[in-house]
Amino acid sequence: MDLQTIKERIAVVQGKRQYLLSLLEQPNLGTLRIDVNQALEELDELIDEFRRTIPETENN
Repeated sequence: MDLQTIKERIAVVQGKRQYLLSLLEQPNLGTLRIDVNQALEELDELIDEFRRTIPETENN
């Protein structure tokens, strides 16, 4: 897999993160809120790991 493909996939993941954030605003989420929070934490870790692996100078 080339670097450009990885960058594109990370961008998709970041978009899904925004969707999860919008879910947290729903008042009727109930116990699913725990799962949404867990998914956000895992996505954040994935994005952070990507940024550490591929420095910002290479991200552009």
